[in-house]
Amino acid sequence: MQSDFVIIDLVCLLHLLYRMYHVCFECERTVAYGGRDAPKSFLSYGSEVSCNQRRRQTGAGSSQSLLCQSICFARTAMATSKLMRAIRVSEFGAPSVLKLCSDMPVPSPGQKEVLIRVHACGLNPVDTYIRSGSFPRKPSLPYTPGLDVSGVVESVGEGVHLLQAGDRVFTTSTVTGGYAEYTVASEDTVHKLPDSLDYKQGAAIGVPYFTAYRALVHKAHAKAGETVLIHGASGGVGIAACQIARAFGLKVLGTAGTSNGMKLVLNNGAHLAFNHREKDYLEKIKDATNGQGVNVIIEMLSNVNLSNDLQLLDFGGRVLIVGSRGPIEITPRDTMMKETSIIGVAMYNATERERSECAAALFAGMEAGWLKPVVGPHYPLEKVAQAHEDIINNSGASGKMVLII
Repeated sequence: MQSDFVIIDLVCLLHLLYRMYHVCFECERTVAYGGRDAPKSFLSYGSEVSCNQRRRQTGAGSSQSLLCQSICFARTAMATSKLMRAIRVSEFGAPSVLKLCSDMPVPSPGQKEVLIRVHACGLNPVDTYIRSGSFPRKPSLPYTPGLDVSGVVESVGEGVHLLQAGDRVFTTSTVTGGYAEYTVASEDTVHKLPDSLDYKQGAAIGVPYFTAYRALVHKAHAKAGETVLIHGASGGVGIAACQIARAFGLKVLGTAGTSNGMKLVLNNGAHLAFNHREKDYLEKIKDATNGQGVNVIIEMLSNVNLSNDLQLLDFGGRVLIVGSRGPIEITPRDTMMKETSIIGVAMYNATERERSECAAALFAGMEAGWLKPVVGPHYPLEKVAQAHEDIINNSGASGKMVLII
């Protein structure tokens, strides 16, 4: 009789743990992966998943189902003994929802996936929009933020042929989130990091440079000899756009909010820099083009600048919307007089061919030496909430913000 109680207590305990983790170990799928197969032995805390396959076989709530789920949990928990620190978000909201967990299981790479020991992770404005719940594409809760990491390949999954353990790499996206000591990424989003760049610089490549290239080349179709205005040129994407535009033969104008920011812009490819806090800076830009206007504008804060941008364009000019934090009212007739265009940019819409082209162009830039990521403020993992505050409320951007892990 006593042994029966022990068995029942053990089963209840295991079931309690199973309910805490909410992971399906029979079909190994999780909502946190957007319906994808979760990597083997990966425990996704709080993902609201149940083992439908087992329930169909045994009936929901049956003792056989409960016992099977409990045993599966115990087996997987024992198989995944290595733990890591990671930031978890369990609800959308202010930076305070970013919680540091010290006992997260290290994920395992699935087919054509790579496990990376993270050294640094880029901080992007979009991270704050997703965290607040204001971004159109919301991840399932809980989740770990972070797209562009740099680090060393720890292990590779089945079907990975171009990477191996020990490779220095950077990513343009992750599967399990980059605000962590380890992350899993799909092989096609992982690129080798040249020895000439350190890990902080590696974490400043993925989102900024791939976004800037997409805006300038794939969407604006900018050509040598044209004039481009980069609004907010002292931040991560802005500096990337300056370097790419200068290398591709454009005349580059950039704006920043501080004198140091303007110097940074000039040191990274801009021919001219303007302080967007000065009242007459728009007139100065017009004067710099002899009143003709610019061909392309890369816009980081369209909810503030878009209406004025339309006044700065030459005939056939294009405004590329890279960032926006709210609505703005414009006069559509402003686009008619000069047949100008407003074009949205989203890196995640790039095709495989476009991503490959971008990667090839950027690697050529690394080899030639004109692609040099500028790292701004950096923070330890424990200060991630402060980092999210600073990236939105800073007085003037000065390079790419990164987490050091």
